[in-house]
Amino acid sequence: KVQSPDIDKIKAMFTELEFKRIKESFLKIFSKDSEKITEKSNPSEIQFNLFDDHVEKNIKTIESSKSDSSFYQKIDSKLGQKLLLEKLTNQNKFCLVVEQNHEKKEKLILSMSWNKGKSYCYETKEIDPSFKKILEDPSITLIGYDLKKMVKLLNEKKVDVKNKLFDIKIANYLINPEISHDLTNVTEKYLGSKKSSIINEENTDLFSVIMAKSDYANQLYNLMKIDLQKSELYNLLVKVEMPLLKVLSKMELTGIKIDSTLLESLSNKFNSDLQQIEKKIHSLSGEKFNIGSPKQLGEILFQKLKIKENPKKTKTGQFSTSEEVLSSLVNDHDIVSEVLNWRSLQKLLNTYVEALPKQIHFKSNRIHTVFNQAVASTGRLSSANPNLQNIPIRTDKGREIRKAFICENNDYVMIAADYSQIELRVIASLSNDKNMIQAFKDDIDIHSSTASKIFNVRIDEITREQRSNAKTVNFGIIYGVSAFGLSNQTDLSRSESKEIIDSYYEAYPGLKKYISNQINFARDNGFVETVLKRKRFLKDINSRNPMIRGAAERNAVNAPVQGSAADIIKLAMINIQDHILKEKLKSKILIQVHDELVFEVYKNEVAYVTSMIKNEMENAFQLKVPLKVDIGKGENWFDAH
Repeated sequence: KVQSPDIDKIKAMFTELEFKRIKESFLKIFSKDSEKITEKSNPSEIQFNLFDDHVEKNIKTIESSKSDSSFYQKIDSKLGQKLLLEKLTNQNKFCLVVEQNHEKKEKLILSMSWNKGKSYCYETKEIDPSFKKILEDPSITLIGYDLKKMVKLLNEKKVDVKNKLFDIKIANYLINPEISHDLTNVTEKYLGSKKSSIINEENTDLFSVIMAKSDYANQLYNLMKIDLQKSELYNLLVKVEMPLLKVLSKMELTGIKIDSTLLESLSNKFNSDLQQIEKKIHSLSGEKFNIGSPKQLGEILFQKLKIKENPKKTKTGQFSTSEEVLSSLVNDHDIVSEVLNWRSLQKLLNTYVEALPKQIHFKSNRIHTVFNQAVASTGRLSSANPNLQNIPIRTDKGREIRKAFICENNDYVMIAADYSQIELRVIASLSNDKNMIQAFKDDIDIHSSTASKIFNVRIDEITREQRSNAKTVNFGIIYGVSAFGLSNQTDLSRSESKEIIDSYYEAYPGLKKYISNQINFARDNGFVETVLKRKRFLKDINSRNPMIRGAAERNAVNAPVQGSAADIIKLAMINIQDHILKEKLKSKILIQVHDELVFEVYKNEVAYVTSMIKNEMENAFQLKVPLKVDIGKGENWFDAH
């Protein structure tokens, strides 16, 4: 608490030390004949500034912040920055906000807070060596919002952040993955609407907003830590999500090289294929029309060709031509499959073939996707700008695009490591079903094993169709497939589908019991959890509406399975990156696509790195069944997969 100063003693000290400017500034604030401050506040309550020469500016800052008892200070002098960083060296945790000045892009705005209601900021082109030392100290906790973005900005300034991290955004995502994780919403939830309105950039100047962000994020730390500990989520944050954040920031900074020449060739080929498909569609319809127009397409399919009686309509009264609707009509007319082919090819062209070259960074000559840690409620990562997790793998043309993802040069080779049937292995372990566990322990093909049980035939007598149907059921059970859903996905009738599902539960009784237990647990507790205690909250699990309740029940079964698989690959990524850093390897993790990791591996390191990747992925977490990883390598992603 700041006390009233002994003016005579301080004057004498400043005179002796020849602190002429500070003495003048001090006297302006505290001399008896000055009315500026004493009119507004008791001097004993003033939180005054010793960081800056520009006292008039600081007085305005104090006055503008007085309404909410906060003290925000913009520092403009080198001495002020030096004193601030000296104070910062005494903190074992602090909050930092780093933002680029959009008017002067070479400059960063840094704001720091470690006491409630106090925040400081300054602009800089370079990171001071003493601050760099603080950020590279692993004993200090760094608090912030969307720290991955901040870590990347600091990396561009030659700072490798090694602090322990606490990200407000990820913390809120763990506490409740279903709601918005925007800083304004999190601030309103914990600190009230008055404070959340202050960080709306339209309402106040940029520096005040940034200082408010660091102040509020600092205040949120203690409140959110309590909530995380109550929900048994604190360990998940600090031992998984925060180390992963550093791994993802490195992956995003590394990027991946693209073969633009190959994509240009694919563009010509796909455009030529599109023209051929268009001609075929127009021939089948008997007239030319805009295939990309849902209205025109609907009229052709349902008014002219009449391929379905009483077709589904949208809210606006148009015929629905959604993917779901068209997929159900594939066997009714040849034109439908051609339209679906046309759409698929158009999407590949627009989303990848013609878009990827435009996203190559001019400095690195690589593309840099962004991995989102706080989007999917199951705990899965998602990818954006560009989305590299949605390139179709089941179509020949989708696979062709993967050929364009190449290594930096001939010194490297691409390696893809893919978990084999990880979700089925997880559900076998969670359900403790003896038959399923034994099949995985014996390394028997799980789909053949399932087919053998539900069709009551020997494994060596199973037909391709039986294995395919068993595979559909295996994966469908995780997502709560019904007889109706199974019949839509296969050539089976609804009664045949029901028989197969009944046989499936007879073959795997532990699985049926697990599903029932999960739903009951969700009803009693309002959530389900993964092997690492990640929560999925299910507010509709006791809904009176059977459709809404049914969706929540399916999530009660699926979320722990999909979420556990996501947790396991995250652990593997952290451990693999630890090896890369400790052993100073040239090899790099490039991208993650759910159950698959893609690496750019230095050729001299291939034998060691391949073995290390397999070992870390297969031992990331101990299930009741062995985890299995398939590894491929090649000059590009297509060959590696």
